Amino acid sequence: MPEFLQHLLNTLILGGTYALLGIGLTLIFGIMNVVNFTHGALYTVGAYVMYIAVTALGLSFFAALPTAILGGLLLGAILDLVLLRPLRGADMDTTMLVMIGAGIVLQSGTLWLFGGVAKSIPTPFPDAPLQLGPVSVSWLRLFVLGAALVLIGLTYGLINRTRLGLAMRATFQDHDTASLMGVNVRLIYTATFALGSSLAAAAGALLGPVYVVFPQMGGMAELKAFAIVILGGLGNITGAAIGGFILALAEELGAGYISSGYRDAMGFLIIIAVLVFKPTGLFAKAERIG
Repeated sequence: MPEFLQHLLNTLILGGTYALLGIGLTLIFGIMNVVNFTHGALYTVGAYVMYIAVTALGLSFFAALPTAILGGLLLGAILDLVLLRPLRGADMDTTMLVMIGAGIVLQSGTLWLFGGVAKSIPTPFPDAPLQLGPVSVSWLRLFVLGAALVLIGLTYGLINRTRLGLAMRATFQDHDTASLMGVNVRLIYTATFALGSSLAAAAGALLGPVYVVFPQMGGMAELKAFAIVILGGLGNITGAAIGGFILALAEELGAGYISSGYRDAMGFLIIIAVLVFKPTGLFAKAERIG
């Protein structure tokens, strides 16, 4: 029983960051109809910005996190303005090829700038874990969980309680009608891609200190983000958040009770089952209008 409780606690911590990845990706696809193959690279960039902010710029660990999120936001806006805006109206295949190329360029750029040696991000938290009855958790992982939940809550508030969020939801429903009603759809697209990118960077900045930072770290993260979106239903933010925790639970139980080598495989087995029995995802809503 204590082992199972430990796995549940680990699920909460990992699931929060997975939810950030999934929400960012499903936002971009749901509103812009763009398959973002730079998501993993943006995750990596967030981790490296966190590393630079702490080690080179001398910022505190807590100030470095919003710096990394801001870096992802700005890079996402630049990617949209430079790559996606000129392709607005192009077919999805063309956009996908461009985004795949951009992802490769970003990953190669981090390898060129920082080399292939993994780097660790220093943290201010003590090494001794917090003991909660039969389970224990490091203070760093508790911070990661709390920060992830705060970011998820802020994202929900932005989308459901602000004028920008209202414009995003209107654009999701029907971008032509939203444009006729006075919504600046081009600005909404840029804001959406920037927001989704910032969430990917946030996930990287949170998990970078837990593990290590290296240029290829975004590859598996990107695959998991796509798995979460498929699990939760394309364009469904709530489904993406829940899907992140489901994927984390599958990984934890698979690693704990079968083999650590099956950690990644268990999650994707669930995705295969979802695609076979409910291809629209567990929490899919109605299709977009138009």
